[in-house]
Amino acid sequence: MVSADENAISHASYDSKIEGNIIFTQVDAAINWMRKNSMWPMPMGLACCAIEMMASACSRFDLSRFGAEVMRFSPRQSDVMIVAGTVSYKMALSVKRIWDQMPEPKYCIAMGACASSGGMFRSYAVLQGIDRLIPVDVYVSGCPPRPEALIEGMMKLQDKIQAEKSTAAQIRPGKAEMSVDIK
Repeated sequence: MVSADENAISHASYDSKIEGNIIFTQVDAAINWMRKNSMWPMPMGLACCAIEMMASACSRFDLSRFGAEVMRFSPRQSDVMIVAGTVSYKMALSVKRIWDQMPEPKYCIAMGACASSGGMFRSYAVLQGIDRLIPVDVYVSGCPPRPEALIEGMMKLQDKIQAEKSTAAQIRPGKAEMSVDIK
């Protein structure tokens, strides 16, 4: 048997007006969810793959469903670099400079056979894979890959971002996580 005081306390602690307005989560999960659903690509279109990259943002394929419709041509406003096409040694330094200007955390997608491995160009003028210059998170195969393949690559990157740990530690590092790189 429940006394009147216990019944009043249980009803007072439950307020149906705020039901559904409270979310319990971890900081890492919330930050990773926001980051994965608002990726801003830096398009680095260097050859024919760039046409397919542009097509992926059109209404037929609709890259905006995944939060990546905002193509930024400023590296300081981007967090995903899409290297689409043949990277020549002449362009390699520019790609590296733009990569270095992007804020952390940043990710790279190598789109197409040329960006991944040099493609059919085995010459002195072509870099044999962008991963020799910058770290690549997702490789999209094809020559040129279809827009659907790039969208699948973006979804793979979203899965990778969602699975990352210690995002909060990156924002406010503790004593154990803090490191200083002196050059």
